[in-house]
Amino acid sequence: MSKSERFEKVYSQGALNTTEIWVDRETGVNYVFHASGNAGGLTPLLNRDGKPVISPILNSSPKSSV
Repeated sequence: MSKSERFEKVYSQGALNTTEIWVDRETGVNYVFHASGNAGGLTPLLNRDGKPVISPILNSSPKSSV
């Protein structure tokens, strides 16, 4: 992954109906992406208080967990 890539996929499930979680590496904000067929949508992931989920920003090399 090059340094110019801003988003990192940290979670993925499904094949035809996919759900993924992406993290903005500059702000730490988590986003949920869901796709079904030719349609898809992206939205910030919110906690129970309605505030965005924010991950710690790490300046190390990315994990290859997905």
